[in-house]
Amino acid sequence: MTVKQLSMPELVDTCLELGVPGVGLWRAPVETYGLEETAKLVRDAGLAVTTLCRGGFFTAIDPAERAEALADNRRAIDEAATLGTDTLVLVSGGLPAGSKDLYGARERIADALGELGPYAAANGVRLAIEPLHPMYASDRCVVSTLTQALDLAERFPADQVGVAVDTYHIWWDDQAPAQIARAGAGDRIHTFQLADWTTPLPEGVLNGRGQIGDGSIDMREWKAYVEAAGYSGPIEVELFNDGLWARDGCEVLAETAARFVEHAA
Repeated sequence: MTVKQLSMPELVDTCLELGVPGVGLWRAPVETYGLEETAKLVRDAGLAVTTLCRGGFFTAIDPAERAEALADNRRAIDEAATLGTDTLVLVSGGLPAGSKDLYGARERIADALGELGPYAAANGVRLAIEPLHPMYASDRCVVSTLTQALDLAERFPADQVGVAVDTYHIWWDDQAPAQIARAGAGDRIHTFQLADWTTPLPEGVLNGRGQIGDGSIDMREWKAYVEAAGYSGPIEVELFNDGLWARDGCEVLAETAARFVEHAA
């Protein structure tokens, strides 16, 4: 999504040119290019698919909406397996229309994980709960902290459910370093993502993730936390940013790779 302006072949070719060894994919671009076609493209290029994003949106109260969400997540698990990644990132869902019940919404997430976890594990896929910054709690994700994410994940085996650690969403939380250690001790850090925090946020706040080095987050500090917790897997950069999307995608990818080396490697 950092360079969503690139076609799938352009993305793969630019990763190869820059020596980027893996790519986290989103379902919509994969669907556009074709699931089997994408799987073959990345496999033939020797690129790892680090994660697939996204599943989730489990908080519906209406039985038909809940059933459709579960069915869509089973499809997402199947897609992840086809692409060869072992991690499906979950954005859990916000409050249903008219509801103010955060606790009930989180319990419906747990119910969904209980149904989906065994199916995911049977397909070699882990579910990674991604806590989102609290500004998204009402409409996008009622799981706002790593503490909340781990409280959910730890109800299930680690090979079924873990967490995604994203600097953009947790850098403000003074409990997050201890929770990263907790996640590592339970082998539940399923992916680690970088994005910077810049202000002012754009209208709508969704597409405000800053390029690495442009904002307030010490990337090496957070990388040290996950490494101390035992994480040695891929590190993704995931930037939703209208300014970056308006630029040449190959240039943005090269800049992002250079910023990673400068600020996180």
